[in-house]
This record gives sequence, C-alpha cells and structure tokens, in this order.
Amino acid sequence: MKTLTGPTDHVVVVGAGLAGLAAALHLAGAGRRVTVVERDTVPGGRAGRLHLGAYRVDTGPTVLTMPDVLDEAFRTVGDSLADRVDLVPLHPAYRALFADGSRLDVHTDAEAMEAEVAAFAGAGEALGYRRLRRWLQELYAVQMRRFIDANFDSPLRLLHPDLARLAALGGFGRLDRAVGRFLSDERLRRVFSFQALYAGVAPSRALAAYAVIAYMDTVAGVHFPRGGMHTVPVAMAEAAARAGVEFRYGESVTRLERAGRRVTAVVTEHDRIACDAIVLTPELPASYRLLGRSPRRPVRLRHAPSAVVLHIGTDRTWPQLEHHTLSFGRSWNTVFGELIDEGRLMTDPSLLITRPTATDPSLAPAGRHLHYVLAPCPNTAVGPGAAHWGELGPRYRDELVRELERRGLAGLGASIQEESLVTPAEWTALGHAAGTPFSVSHTLAQTGPFRPRNLVAGTENAVLAGCGTTPGVGVPTVLISGKLAAARVTGKGRPE
Repeated sequence: MKTLTGPTDHVVVVGAGLAGLAAALHLAGAGRRVTVVERDTVPGGRAGRLHLGAYRVDTGPTVLTMPDVLDEAFRTVGDSLADRVDLVPLHPAYRALFADGSRLDVHTDAEAMEAEVAAFAGAGEALGYRRLRRWLQELYAVQMRRFIDANFDSPLRLLHPDLARLAALGGFGRLDRAVGRFLSDERLRRVFSFQALYAGVAPSRALAAYAVIAYMDTVAGVHFPRGGMHTVPVAMAEAAARAGVEFRYGESVTRLERAGRRVTAVVTEHDRIACDAIVLTPELPASYRLLGRSPRRPVRLRHAPSAVVLHIGTDRTWPQLEHHTLSFGRSWNTVFGELIDEGRLMTDPSLLITRPTATDPSLAPAGRHLHYVLAPCPNTAVGPGAAHWGELGPRYRDELVRELERRGLAGLGASIQEESLVTPAEWTALGHAAGTPFSVSHTLAQTGPFRPRNLVAGTENAVLAGCGTTPGVGVPTVLISGKLAAARVTGKGRPE
C-alpha cells in the first residue's frame, strides 16, 4: 500500500462529516496531531440537524448499518460506541408496502424472516430466501476484506484468489438476475435489489456484487441512535476532542499553500494552519480545485440520481408506517430509466418514508410525529437544472403529498404542522456535484480500483476521503473511507 511521503506529524482534516471524523479518530489513535477544519458551526456534514420549531430533524442519512465499523473508529482512541451512543436495533428493519395492497416486514433474524416470507409468498420462496441469505453472507465475507475495506493502488490488486471466489459467486453478473436465481416473486426481488439505487445504478445494470448492500440492510441489521442520526457525528467529535483533536468550526478553507509537490498550510478565512499532511473530505470537484490537480479519466464521471426530501412534522401518524417504510409503485424497471437515462421525475414513484418518532418520540413535541419522505429524482446533469427547482419543487411536493394520500396516508396534507422541502437546488447550494447528495455512481468504471482514488498525482502529502472516493457511498463505506485515508498517512493498513 502506498503511503504519503515525508513527515506526517500534524495532519489537517478538512471537513467534519462522517469521513473526516473517522479519519481524525484513526489518525489520533495512531499518535498524530490532528486539526479538523469545518465550515459549519457543528460537526456532521451530510449528517446534519435541522430544527423545525420543536421538531429535531436529521438532514442526511436515516439508515445506520454495520455499527462495528463505527465502533472501530471509537476504539482507536480508547473510547467506545456503546458509551457514546444509545443504538436501538430496528425490528423490523423495513416494512415494504406494495401497490397491490400487500405488505412485508423485513426482519434481520433468519427464522423470523423465513416465516414472514412463507406467509407472504409461500414455502418455496421461503426456501429461496434461506439460500439467498447464505449467498449474501458469502458475498460479504469475500468482499469486505479485499474489495471494500482496502486501499487500491492498481487494478492489479484485484488479481487475488478472492477475485475468483467473487466470480464464482456470480458477483460480476447483474444484480436483478442474481437475486432472481433465489426468488421468483417480483415483490420479494424488489426488497433485495432496491439498494442498488444507493449505488446510483439500476438493478438491471448493477453488479451482483452490490447485493452486499442488501446484506448490510437485511442480514447485519438496521439501527437507530436515540436522539437521531446527528448524535453519531456529535459523539465522534466529542471522542476525538477528548483524544486531543483540535476542531476549528465556522472556518471555510479558501486555499492551500504549497511548496513543490507538498501542501504546507491550509488557509481559511480567518487563519493559516501549517501542516505536514492533509485529508480532504469535500466533494471531489472542490478538493481537486483546492489541490490544483484534477485526475484525467477516459470518460467523465457519472453521478448518482438525486432526491427530493420532504421533512414534515405532523399532528398524527398512520399505523401502516414502521420506522422505515418502502412504498413501492406498480412500475419498477421503468422508473430507473426515467431517473438515470431520461432525466424525468418518476411517473409512478417508489418512496422511502422514515418515521423516527416511532423509535424516539422525543424528536417531536408530545403527541406529534416526524416523517421524512425521500423521492429519488434525476440529478442536475441529466434532469432539470438547479434553477428549475424553484418552481418545480413546490409542485412536486404537492404531487408527493397527494400520492401518499392515495396510498393510504389519508389527511396527510392537513396534518402538517412544520415542513422543509429539499431539492437538487438545495443540494447544489451545499456544493454537491450534479445536485445529488449520493455523489459518484457505482458503475463498473467507477467501482473498486476504477473509482476516483484517494491519492492525487502531483501531491505527495494529500489524501481524499468521502463518498466520492474509495470505497463509495453509504454510512459504513464513508466511515471506511476515513479509515483508509488515515492508513495512507500512517501506513497502518490491512496486511496483504
């Protein structure tokens, strides 16, 4: 594994999102002096916090999986996740509602899920679920060490027996066909393949290897931290500060000072911070601009679809909603074409509805409820530009409310006490390339060693972290990206 050359005693981390905080913890645990510079006044980045009256709203991810990855970051500084965050396992992990009126609760316990599938679709599908679960476990075991929790210096690193194992498992086929080997019920196949949208690729085009995301959701389990997801970066920052990490909030980085191939200082609006090395976690275009280096690629980067998010505080809720509810439309493959290829809003949307007050009522006033509606939409590179969303956003908000009322959430519009609408215009204003919070998609040409590297040619002492680089999008992988960035600095990576 290549590491940064020269001294690395003092490392400046730009950005106090999950990737930057993970990097800071791993660096501090390895004995480095660390300074974190964050433009906002609080930690969190994408995992932020919004106050709507007395409602406390998570502005970023709502699904937390693989808590061991998070705990590893705490343990590097002698701390622990359990001491910092009260994690509640969600049972069920999801509820899936289908257009034909059927519903399925997705359990992470094997026996409970097998019984659920048998009641939903019959004994044959339950047997298929057992086989699928074993395949997901094998897929994860092969991928985690070699292809996810790993720094890549060259595609040649793929030449390992684990590559043959992954191929033997069908990891280089298509996701929808791989899941279809085990399940014939089209509704069940959706439940185990919709996660491809996290990676920005339709299930019909996604590598079967990305079923590993379904493993994280449906086998390893989904959790929710009391107080909301924003408590996670807050706890990470507290643990890092206790370990000696210095935080500089409310400071935007304006430029980097260089001496030849080395960054010698980070310059903010208020100060100059000398450094021996730097970890950059902003969006890739922003990091490349600061470095004055933009790697050449044979084709331009493709970004994942974006999302419209409607945060609503209501005076009621609906019994069919679990903590996480997937509301599927009748169409399936066509919506991916609309989102990714045609740049159009979904004509028959599939939606994620999160009700965090189902687990933590303290996030809303007494007797009130908090709902988060996520509707995938085209990014601004293929769909409406950011400027169009000023007029389009309110109209689409009304369409979503009417659609949810048609799907059984009667009186939703009248129940709303507080709300906030987030569209690609807001994501663009936050600096997210192509107006999407989901960054660079996981096409074959943007996966593993072909994804933008966390080292940038022409700079000896800088490394990148975040969802645009290795290993990719999602809370566990973003945390791993911070760990991998720290390993580039310290040389303390996985042995080959």
